[in-house]
Amino acid sequence: MEVEVPREGGVAPREGLLIEAKDVSRVYQQGQTQVRALDRVSVAFTAGEFTALAGPSGSGKTTLLNMIGALDKPTQGSVVVSGQDVADLGRSQAADFRLRHVGFVFQAYNLLPVLTAYENAEFTLSLQGVPQAERRRRVMVLLDRVGLGGKLDRRPDELSGGEQQRVAVVRALATAPTIVLADEPTANLDRKTGAALLDLMLELQRERGTTFLFSTHDPLVMERARRIVRLDSGAVVADERTG
Repeated sequence: MEVEVPREGGVAPREGLLIEAKDVSRVYQQGQTQVRALDRVSVAFTAGEFTALAGPSGSGKTTLLNMIGALDKPTQGSVVVSGQDVADLGRSQAADFRLRHVGFVFQAYNLLPVLTAYENAEFTLSLQGVPQAERRRRVMVLLDRVGLGGKLDRRPDELSGGEQQRVAVVRALATAPTIVLADEPTANLDRKTGAALLDLMLELQRERGTTFLFSTHDPLVMERARRIVRLDSGAVVADERTG
């Protein structure tokens, strides 16, 4: 079954170079110590990739995702998304960029506890001003597809960890983003639930041409990735095409 979701709001054509990090470093100050989370990283991604950023904790995976998603700014270098250096965006411009073009899936789910599963899933669409009928159409298609069509009215504390993560994935995908950034999306899931969720995202990537970037050390993600970019100590140490 193909999910019909409008492709409006993309920041780039579905073909060609989409993301390019050039000589990117990120240094954090912790007391008297400087921590170099990224060290002169240069890497590019074309539209429609399903890519894993792999490496141990502290290798720079999440920091790189945050740069691409305009959640953080590099200390040095540039991060260009469809010709726009997102590091140059002001706070409100960066917020609008994220709202319109990027879907986030966080390890901690980041669901609003007072909202139901349905309300959480449609939240970003409501911020975008999408009409109610269209919001419901998009959200219901995806909630049914992830097996949550019967749990629309449950709040996060009434859902399992796997169910909460599925709601978070629906929230990210319902806006038909050009890019989905997923930070350790399977870390809190059992193997069966994690595999099913990844297979869903892979299906949607094939159907829509969405670009998926995962921060992970999970073999389940790397088995499905078409490319694995390995980081260690803030630097890219390997870049492997797997399919």
